[in-house]
This record gives sequence, structure tokens and C-alpha cells, in this order.
Amino acid sequence: MMIEMKKFTMAKLGLTMSLMFGTVMLPANCTQAEAAEVIATVPGTVLSGTTAELLKLSTRDGEMEIKIDSGTDTSECKILLPDTKISVSVSHGNDGYLHAVKLYADAQTPTVSMDSDTTATITGTIGDKTKDDVLHFITSAGEMEIKLDTTTNMNGCSVLVVDKAYTITCVRGSDAYMHAVSISDASSGAATYSPSGNYDASYTPAPKAAVGVETTWVTGTVNDKTKENLMYLAVNGGEMQVVIDDNTDARNGYVLTPGTKVTVAVYRGSDAYMHAANIIGTKDNYQSAQVDSSSPSSVTGTVGSKSNENVLFLVTNAGEMELKLDVVSSVTNCKVLVEGKKITVTCARGSDAYMHALSITGA
Repeated sequence: MMIEMKKFTMAKLGLTMSLMFGTVMLPANCTQAEAAEVIATVPGTVLSGTTAELLKLSTRDGEMEIKIDSGTDTSECKILLPDTKISVSVSHGNDGYLHAVKLYADAQTPTVSMDSDTTATITGTIGDKTKDDVLHFITSAGEMEIKLDTTTNMNGCSVLVVDKAYTITCVRGSDAYMHAVSISDASSGAATYSPSGNYDASYTPAPKAAVGVETTWVTGTVNDKTKENLMYLAVNGGEMQVVIDDNTDARNGYVLTPGTKVTVAVYRGSDAYMHAANIIGTKDNYQSAQVDSSSPSSVTGTVGSKSNENVLFLVTNAGEMELKLDVVSSVTNCKVLVEGKKITVTCARGSDAYMHALSITGA
């Protein structure tokens, strides 16, 4: 029995040594790899430094470097992020490397229920803090945590590795994480954002805004899914969801109707959403008319889709009113105005023959 065990141990050691070191026996002048039969299937854990062309794998017998090439079958495993457990069948190539024939993923935990109303498409790069099934996704608007599931469609990418640019379509799950629905290789790197438009510089947030954290400027266009507490913003590279909360300063950008261009100072909240610290709209620079506020009137209606930072289109039972927003002194019981929002407006006539809103109250 002892002799048989020694033989088994020596045979196992010989296989490991041939996998890790046997390629040094190949001719030095061979530069092209050629297809070969599978010599072993090796389980292990993906290491940092793995790229789309070279897999670094930690196995119980040591660290291996395995080439990934056009012939590698990645249909059952595209996730090559640090600490991911996989198996790989390998063959010898005549270039001095082991080559991956096929990658296999370990079983993953079941997915949670998804909210299809929270779909967002974002472009960025995968950060080196990514572990297991949670992507740390870096855009110039901040860093997001996005979960991977067994149902994530990755037909649009070769393999998933750190520091490479991807476009991810994701939805929020019942576990409060954003979950990747599909991932594809980004054609032009990570999205970049920069502020633009006309706004009052006095509202520009300091490096650390009133919320006490660093903020980043994002410019985009409001889309029709926007709600009072959640703005859907079309940006260069995809769509962002930005929470509007009690800390949001919307004094200079409270009209969020479809097509409105805004610049937002955003920061990452503890709920994994991006939050708005400041919202700034684009206002026309013109001289305000004289407004006779001695005999104001009140009218109730809903915010029309044509409204912007300059003019409120108020839909009432009697028709649509056009109210200028140049002398508004207060907006109460609502943070922002979205299409369909019911409000009461106190207004007065100006010397330019327009009605001008003096105050706005959410219904």
C-alpha cells in the first residue's frame, strides 16, 4: 500500500510539473501556437493582473499563466475578475505557453427579483476593487457597484477583466444593488462628462458640497421617465439615474421636463445610487419685466411637457397657461417640477403682457 501511494504522489507531482514547467522543453524558435488536445482541466482562482489575452490563475499547486486566444471557448465563462473561481482546460502551444481551450464558471447564487422600470445604460471601466460577483464600475461621474448574475448576457464582450472599458445595461434588484442585464465591449472607452450651460455661479458647489462629500459635474438631458425623486438623465455614453432628496439644491434648476438640459453635481450615496447635490438648468439672460404684484391671482393645474427654466406651461381645465419664471420667490411642498405634477401658482401680470409666476406650491 505504501508503495502504491508513493507512486500516486509521484504521478500527481509529475503532472503538475509538466503543466507548469514542461513548456520550457519546447523549441525556442517557435513563435506561433498551434492547436493541441486538452492535457488537463485545472480549477483555480483568477488573480489580479489577468487581461483579455493572459489568464493568471492561482491553483493549489501554484500560480499558472495561461494564454487566451481566438480559439478559446468562453461560452460558459466570460468573467475573469480577481477572486473568481473557475476551471480551465488547457493544451500545450508551441510558443512556450499553456493555452486555454475552454473556460468553465463555478455555480453562482440564484438571482433576485428585478425592477424593470429602473433600467440604465452606463459606459465605464471595471475597477481593481471588483470582487466575486460585484463589479466596481468606474465612470467620470463616480463609481458604481453592479452585481453579476447567471442571467447576465455577455454575448457582446469577449471576456470581463479589470481596467477594460465596457457598456453595461443594468436594473435595480430587490437586494438594493444594480444588476447587470447585459455587458458589451465599449467601442470608445469610458464616458466623460463636463458641465456646460448658463447658470448662476453662486450656486456652484464647493469641492465638498453641503452633503459633506466630493461631487462631480454631469451634464445631460432629462428623459420622460423622470419622477420627483428620481431623475433619468441621458448623458454621453448612456443613461444615469440620479436621486433627488432633501439635500438636493434645485433652486437654479427645478424644472425637469423631458428634453430639458441640466448640469448636476452628483455624489455616490450609501444606497448605491448617485444623488444630486445641485441641479442647474439653462436660463435665458433677459431683463425682467415690471410685475404688478398688488393684485395676484392663483391658478391650479399640472406641469406641461413644454415647460422649461424660463416658462412654465400650466395645463388647467380652462386650457394651457404660459407663465414666466423670472421672478419666482418660493417653491414649496415640492423639490422639482416634473411633467404631470399638480401645482398651484400665484401669479401676476407683467409689463410685457405675460403672466409671471410669483410662487409655486405642490398640490
